[in-house]
Amino acid sequence: MSEINFPATQTVVKTARTYAVDLIERVIWTFLGAATAVALAAGPGDMLSASFWETVGTAGLAAVVTLVKGVLARVVGQKNSASTAPSV
Repeated sequence: MSEINFPATQTVVKTARTYAVDLIERVIWTFLGAATAVALAAGPGDMLSASFWETVGTAGLAAVVTLVKGVLARVVGQKNSASTAPSV
């Protein structure tokens, strides 16, 4: 069996800065994803009735949950990772 050669990869150095960047990125993407989902469900999908501010509030709550989960992940998972998975 021949060897598998992977392209050169970059090693991620886990520091408090990389943790903060990772967590901020997760919170922003959660907010944007939740806002889009609620807006589509309330608008074109016509599955629920939500105002603009209700949509933003719902997305904000989802982002807060992600923020809390990421902060608690420091206790459960790797210290400098916003993931609860031990290998991340």
